[in-house]
Amino acid sequence: MVFRGTIADAPDFDPSADAETLYNAMKGIGSDKEAILDLVTSRSNAQRQEIISAYKCSFGKDLIDDLKYELTGKFERLIVSLMRTPAYHDAKEIHDAVKGVGTNERCLIEVMASRTNKQIHDMVAAYKDAYGSDIEEDIIMDTSGHFKKMLVVLLQGTRDESGVVDADLVEQDAQDLYAAGEEQWGTDEAKFIMILGNRSVTHLRMVFDAYEKIGETSIEDSIKSELSGDFERLMLAVVQCIRSVPMFFAKRLYKSMKGLGTADNTLIRIMISRSEIDMLDIRECFRLRYEKSLYNMIKDDTSGDYKRTLLNLCGGDDDLAGEFFPEAAQIAYKMWELSATTKVQLRPTVRPAPNFDPAADAQALRKAMKGFGTDEDTIIDIVTQRSNAQRQEIRQAFKSLLGRDLMKDLKSELSKNLERLIIGLMLTPAEFDAKMMRKAMEGAGTDEHALIEILVTRSNEEIHAMNDAYQNAYKKSLEEAIQSDTSGHFCRILVSLVQGAREEGPADVERANADAQELADACNAESDDMEMKFMSILCTRSVPHLRRVFQEFVKCTNKDIEQIIKKEMSGDVKNAFYAIVRSVKNQPSYFADRLYKAMKGLGTDDRALIRIMVSRCEIDLFNIRKEFKETHDASLHEFIQVETMIVSLSLCLLTYCHILNIYEVKKLQSYVGVV
Repeated sequence: MVFRGTIADAPDFDPSADAETLYNAMKGIGSDKEAILDLVTSRSNAQRQEIISAYKCSFGKDLIDDLKYELTGKFERLIVSLMRTPAYHDAKEIHDAVKGVGTNERCLIEVMASRTNKQIHDMVAAYKDAYGSDIEEDIIMDTSGHFKKMLVVLLQGTRDESGVVDADLVEQDAQDLYAAGEEQWGTDEAKFIMILGNRSVTHLRMVFDAYEKIGETSIEDSIKSELSGDFERLMLAVVQCIRSVPMFFAKRLYKSMKGLGTADNTLIRIMISRSEIDMLDIRECFRLRYEKSLYNMIKDDTSGDYKRTLLNLCGGDDDLAGEFFPEAAQIAYKMWELSATTKVQLRPTVRPAPNFDPAADAQALRKAMKGFGTDEDTIIDIVTQRSNAQRQEIRQAFKSLLGRDLMKDLKSELSKNLERLIIGLMLTPAEFDAKMMRKAMEGAGTDEHALIEILVTRSNEEIHAMNDAYQNAYKKSLEEAIQSDTSGHFCRILVSLVQGAREEGPADVERANADAQELADACNAESDDMEMKFMSILCTRSVPHLRRVFQEFVKCTNKDIEQIIKKEMSGDVKNAFYAIVRSVKNQPSYFADRLYKAMKGLGTDDRALIRIMVSRCEIDLFNIRKEFKETHDASLHEFIQVETMIVSLSLCLLTYCHILNIYEVKKLQSYVGVV
């Protein structure tokens, strides 16, 4: 096995000398924390065990007890954990997860899904030695259902490690998994447990590929739709570890540090357990996925001696590096391949209402706005539970029956963000996009992010309809408006996109290889030439073709196209190309990220929030919800509920998120709920 850790055996190692150094660092008043952390993080775990023995022989004291006495807080937890063997460290993590009030299921999932057979056997023995009880019995007592069964299977440490793959069994397992989930009503969880809990890594990777061909969806998407709760999370973790253990830990590390507060136990556990195994690959996967080095995220999110110790374990800043490690390049290549081959079923959250009666809806809306005050709940209920086409019928019925303009009445009765949201829903998609483009360019300053988001994510047909709506509403072409409000290469990119002339159709493999090479060559050209070449390919080729181009780009350069754009370009040009790449790779994920940025930090970008929720609710908002939850470890419902300040706006947006779960909505007062 190739060493991919950041901590290795120190040369010229002298355990007695190290023991004396630590003793002197803790002698007298106070302690030399820097000396302690520098020594501990520059020795391998095996060497630390020798230091523990030498310390007791030389000074008649227990080193771990002394460290606990001298150090405090997270720094003490980190240093003391480094002094334990990997098996005893895992055993303690599991013990802490199942003992006391509540269960830390995420810790159980992380450890059990990611360890090898040998690591599991060593942990089981260490648990028995340390706590005098059986780890399996303790887990069984503290968990339940299919989650418990899968944990017990993993705890046996009997996954096939022979490396032998039977092609017939691969096909059979793929068929069995499909039959156990997608093909039937209900799910045969036992089949998922048996196959995912026992087959070899190589075998399962081939099974996942075969599954995608059979079901035209990824095994991950099937698990998300068929399973739920902790069992779903455990099975997804197993699949992620089968695909790439480093990427699994990169995601876990990101989630431990993003947002308010840090999940220090998770951060400590991963940094310690992977520092001598695959930390280099985790670092590269982290940079690949989050466009930021693990080193810098730790640096920004922690402090003091605790931070310095973690940075020593991390081992280096990958934002300074230029290329992928070979393993990370393979992962990047595979990610693009998955993006190209997985057929995602787009799922809306708003669908046509059954038994639709536009006249009745028009009368109900008039009643809600007549007299003193406005019945906002009725307006919200009707507008958010009708498709856009049905809303247009309501507009027409309102005018035919009542001789009034529904849009004008809504504007006069509602205010602020709720008015913007409801009016946005009542416009046709083309009218709404045209209005959003107008808003992004009118007044002082330009909302470049809005211009990019709309033009990058709309189909040719949607762009043509938006151009017509803009011309009709504002008596000026959208292209002219863009040219008068932007400049330089950024203007050229937007003008190219607003033509709605992107090629459509599958990837041309030979042409994709040529395009990838042209992009690679452009990276060595002058900035202007590079940007023009990128524009000529990124703004014109079909989405399937671009996926193949970006995949081959990794092979040509050993770099990811996103990283190149981030490092070699700047400003709005960088943002536009980066948005194209993100949208091509996974459009729901791109929108999930846009929603997160609209709500995180101080204040909410209500215009962005409204724009995305309105424009995607009949296309892929359900997929966006899934991506949001997976990336940010919190539901979109929760974020909206916390971030939107106007109650009615919050109710309306939450109604969107819940609309596919009507039975749940009806049980929740004011339609407010948390998934």
